[in-house]
Amino acid sequence: MQRHLNGLHYIFHFYLTCQSDLPDTYWPLWTLLFLQEPSSSLLEGLRTCSSPVLVSSFLKFLQGNPGFCSFYVPFAKTLYSLTNRRFPIWVISHAGHALAPKDKKILTTSDDSNAQEIKDIYGLQGQVEHKLAFLRTHVPKEMKLVVIGHSIGCYISLEILKLAPELPIIRCFLLFPTIERLSETPNGRIATPLLCWLRYALYVFGYLLLKPWPEKIRSLITRIGLQMMNVQYEFSVLNILEPFCIANAVYLGGQEMMKVVERDNETIRAHLSKLTFYYGTMDAWCPTKYYEDIKKDFPEGDIRLCEKKLPHGFIIHFYGEMAGMIADWLKDDLSKIEALTHGSATDS
Repeated sequence: MQRHLNGLHYIFHFYLTCQSDLPDTYWPLWTLLFLQEPSSSLLEGLRTCSSPVLVSSFLKFLQGNPGFCSFYVPFAKTLYSLTNRRFPIWVISHAGHALAPKDKKILTTSDDSNAQEIKDIYGLQGQVEHKLAFLRTHVPKEMKLVVIGHSIGCYISLEILKLAPELPIIRCFLLFPTIERLSETPNGRIATPLLCWLRYALYVFGYLLLKPWPEKIRSLITRIGLQMMNVQYEFSVLNILEPFCIANAVYLGGQEMMKVVERDNETIRAHLSKLTFYYGTMDAWCPTKYYEDIKKDFPEGDIRLCEKKLPHGFIIHFYGEMAGMIADWLKDDLSKIEALTHGSATDS
């Protein structure tokens, strides 16, 4: 892994292999990219750096569910560069969508003594709670956050706003949001029977077909496939053909089809001033009718329709265009944060 890190312009603490002093319970739940200069520990870095931009990367197919953060590296690097490298960026994956070292344990609760253990951690609500456990345990309370959700990450972002109003989230960008009537969408009508009714068959198929293959064969097949699709990646992508990760992705997808039904208008209304919605014009997971409906319900909201014909899975080939738009949207917010930070430093 270190030979990959040495070749990058930025310092990526990927899978946290460089942070041996991080709690053991942290590992399996987070596939993390941290774009900043290394410090003595990740937690010390969080306390001393400027306010971070938190990118919750959960999306359908290759972009979130399954949650393979490797594909987000080009997007994160571009966004980091466009914001003048002033703010660290974290890319966070789903629990169980990445393999971790055998000597690491699963974080099932936050450090709060009153916190309850997360149940069904690979399910939809468990994914929400495990992100909250990380934020509450490892992110300083005074640190401002900008959350960028993509696809099902938008649903999780809204849940975080609802369940943890104490978190200092100043902006939340929801890209191609799958936050309602998911099983009724064109893709949802196809995915529902596969993920809900036939998921055990997919489990068996995945384990019987992929488990016997040596790691080198799986790695070779994955790399050939990605090269044929002209997909950029900079870190290990073995999780794509790992039966354990595939099973968790299928399980999560089935829960999404069943549980993402009604739009959470109450949470949206409560946080409307910090929300930006971005809908696609050719999105089979989130048709334009959903854009028209939410625009009618919240005419005063910042709800936009894509004018560039970007696909739902923009992260594969159109990450530069999306990073450019987000950087433009963030300019005023980040400038205000920086001004406040400098002002506080001057006062002290």
